[in-house]
Amino acid sequence: MLRWAILLVVTVAVTVPLTKLGVPSAALFAALVVGMVLALMSAGPARVPRRLGVAAQGVLGVYIGTMVQQDALSALRDDWAIVLGVAVGTLVLSVIAGALLGMRRDVTALTGSLALVAGGASGLVAIARELGGDDRVVAVVQYLRVALVTASMPVVVTVIYHADRSRAAPEAMENSTAPWYLSLAVMVALVVVGALGGRLIRLPGAGLLGPLALTVALEVSGLSFGLSVPVLLVQAGYMLIGWQAGLAFTRESLKSVGRLLPAALGLIVFIGVATAGLGIVLARVAGLTPLEGYLATSPGGVYAVLATAVETGSNVTFVIAAQVVRILLMLFAAPFLARAVVWAGRRFGKGQSRAITAESREPIRVAD
Repeated sequence: MLRWAILLVVTVAVTVPLTKLGVPSAALFAALVVGMVLALMSAGPARVPRRLGVAAQGVLGVYIGTMVQQDALSALRDDWAIVLGVAVGTLVLSVIAGALLGMRRDVTALTGSLALVAGGASGLVAIARELGGDDRVVAVVQYLRVALVTASMPVVVTVIYHADRSRAAPEAMENSTAPWYLSLAVMVALVVVGALGGRLIRLPGAGLLGPLALTVALEVSGLSFGLSVPVLLVQAGYMLIGWQAGLAFTRESLKSVGRLLPAALGLIVFIGVATAGLGIVLARVAGLTPLEGYLATSPGGVYAVLATAVETGSNVTFVIAAQVVRILLMLFAAPFLARAVVWAGRRFGKGQSRAITAESREPIRVAD
């Protein structure tokens, strides 16, 4: 209990300043770092209980699902095909980059594929271990991607796109939300039914994707009635997922992850440049400005994307819709494509070392 108390207190202490600095998913990042440090010092708990991990995935799935709004999706109008095509192109580029990373002998193809998927970082970290990948590597590389995209965005929009920040877009009307107790009851039902139903149909990452699918269905159909996830539960879910990855670190695995970073950095830059090219295509076909095309196809940093869109007077509704399509596609399709990469690697590739992934090799079941 003392170790859990120390882990919680230190994580909260790190989360608060990171949140004030605007770090995306600050609680997850803080939990990852704090859990890793305490694990290396042999001062943290052994692991996060499996059922708590699955519950955290469900909370995160519902939270991501509430991003989907009827008016946002209707904003795409006649541009559905090009937006979906660009999202698929981003997914293909991500999987190719992940497969290249997976060619290294110190990381498996599954882990490499999930680590470089350009979207839904926290969701992919949450389901990586369940799929049999190494959530430590996925977490580090995914947050490196988010950090690089977020940090470079102000420079790119100013230097390359010459963004005018003086014409801010009008603020969107806030949707009415249901009372917290009603939202809590609906969320619990979505998590339980989604996780169990997803397991029955053998959905990869059912703990996250099952509740996510049900929530999206409610939002699109207009039957969510203002469903919102309490902020405290979202933060708790982020912490549990971060701890799950951070507490699994050892000194040897830390060295192994460090050796991956130069290759991962180069591949992240490749994805960023390639998706910027897709943004040019989207802008021309959909009649957007080059800046709006870039923001709509940015491979991460969705919070920075939306803030920039508002500040520059861009088509915020279209950008939000395109980003939602990208994130949902990444979360739902990535597990299937990652497994396809694993199959291709076993059929045509050579054996790989399990130096990093040995401790995470056994998938976590949705419900024991």
